[in-house]
Amino acid sequence: MPLLEARQLTMRFGGLIAVKQVDFTLEKGTIASLIGPNGAGKTTFFNMLTGIYVPSSGKLLLEGKDITGASPDKLTGLGIARTFQNIRLFNNMTVLENVLVGRHCRLKTGLLGALLRPPEVIAEERQAKAKALELLEYVGLGVSKATELAKNLSYGEQRRLEIARALASEPKILLLDEPTAGMNPNETADLTRFISRIRDELDLTILLIEHDMKVVMEISDRVSVMEYGSKIAEGTPAEVRSNPRVIEAYLGKEEENHAL
Repeated sequence: MPLLEARQLTMRFGGLIAVKQVDFTLEKGTIASLIGPNGAGKTTFFNMLTGIYVPSSGKLLLEGKDITGASPDKLTGLGIARTFQNIRLFNNMTVLENVLVGRHCRLKTGLLGALLRPPEVIAEERQAKAKALELLEYVGLGVSKATELAKNLSYGEQRRLEIARALASEPKILLLDEPTAGMNPNETADLTRFISRIRDELDLTILLIEHDMKVVMEISDRVSVMEYGSKIAEGTPAEVRSNPRVIEAYLGKEEENHAL
């Protein structure tokens, strides 16, 4: 049984079909990539997987259970976390506070407990802070950054903070939307290694949208290709790279762009 499965997933915006009847499976423990030209429907597909958009039709299953139309907070609680193409941090909150926001779904404290602050609530908050600091070390930011405002971090550090916040929710599945966008080659190589590492060490399943084909071919177990809202190909990196339709629709254009 796939860990995550989309069946005929479709998203319409008025008369525009942004994603059309996409079938997709994500197997536990794998790193899968979703590629395609701009406007192919990749981020819209991500938004359906994470509850930002409710599919117009089709089904979404997590471990065989129907989660179609579930809210983002519900899906986070079930183990689906994500980062965004355009980094979305709370810029005027500290680095530590940003990670604690991601931890919120695992806390048992309700409104009354937060107001009265009994010993068990204080203990839970202490444990959450310790976990957040541990994650800052794990992603390479270190506890020395904990009290800095998120907006004062470098671009690469903000990317890692967003991943730390996602990891704080203890996900089964981590969705990364263009994680290496805007990074220099050294930062890209470091983050690529880090993504493989968190898959192996944290027993995660990872799905990423990525335009850097070197990253995709190096890191992926499976690659799915979208064009004009439809999935046009799927397979191993080698299979996708040699697929004539993929070359015509996307890879050939990418190689031309890199040659310019």
